[in-house]
Amino acid sequence: MKHTVISAILATSALAFSLPALAADTPGSSPSVSSAPSAADRMASARKAIETKDWRKAQSELTTVVRDEPRNADAHNLLAYSYRKAASPNLAKAFEHYNIALKLDPKHKGAHEYIGEAYLMDKKPAEAEKHLVLLEGICGNKTCEEYVDLARAIADYKARNPG
Repeated sequence: MKHTVISAILATSALAFSLPALAADTPGSSPSVSSAPSAADRMASARKAIETKDWRKAQSELTTVVRDEPRNADAHNLLAYSYRKAASPNLAKAFEHYNIALKLDPKHKGAHEYIGEAYLMDKKPAEAEKHLVLLEGICGNKTCEEYVDLARAIADYKARNPG
């Protein structure tokens, strides 16, 4: 019996000393776990920045998203939008990112609407009209929001620039 008690004490002691080693190796306990914002977090932050017209913040967040997710058509579209809407629009950068968005997703309604509006800013209404035609095909009608918005922008442009 004395031998059994000593064996039990030794076994318990060995178990007690080995537990901390096992606990230290538990998954998720590493301090190197990243707390950096995800692409979805950055997209949400960029959308808020766009709502408040904070174009620099939107551009910063979206530049990070397109760096991390270069095939994210929505991020390219919004980045282009933020370049176009800034106090000093950068149409070259806007066109670059709208075109990437459309290469990634040729049926991206928002990118077609917005690149059409960028063409109007660049005084190229014929190019805008090409995207209006594409939107009609993508939407299957002339009543989807993107089509209506671009059609209105083209009509306004032509009213301001007759002939």
